[in-house]
Amino acid sequence: MKRLLLTLATALIAGPVLADIQDPPMNDYGPTRKLGRALSNLLWGISEIPTTMDRVNDLEGNSSAFSYGVVKGIGRSLFRVRAGVHELFTFPFPTERSSFRPPYKSNIPWIHGGYEEYPPELGFQTRKQYVTLSTNH
Repeated sequence: MKRLLLTLATALIAGPVLADIQDPPMNDYGPTRKLGRALSNLLWGISEIPTTMDRVNDLEGNSSAFSYGVVKGIGRSLFRVRAGVHELFTFPFPTERSSFRPPYKSNIPWIHGGYEEYPPELGFQTRKQYVTLSTNH
C-alpha cells in the first residue's frame, strides 16, 4: 500500500514537470524566426525613419521631427540593417546568450531607446501586437 501511495505521489509531482519540459519558453525563438527577423530588418529597417520622426513630432514638435527625428531615425535604421546582416549570417547558431533572441534590447516605454523585435509597420492600421503605433508612452 505504501508503494502504491508513493508511486501515485511521484506521478502527481512528476506530471506537471514533464508538461513544462515539452514546450519550453525558448521554443518560440528558433533559427527560422531569426532568419525572418534578419530579412525583415534588412528590407523594412528604413521604416524607422518616418516612424521615429512621427514619435519625435508628437513629443517635441515639428522642428525637432525634421532635424533630430531624421538623424535619430537614420541611426535606428542603420542599426536595424547591421543587426539584419549579423542575424542573416548567424541564423543557424544560437548567438545571443545561447538563444535565438534578438541581439538588441527590447523597447522599454520609459526609455524610448529600445527596439521592437521587428521593424515598425507604416500606415494607420496594424494587426500585430509587436509594433506600437501610439506614441503615448
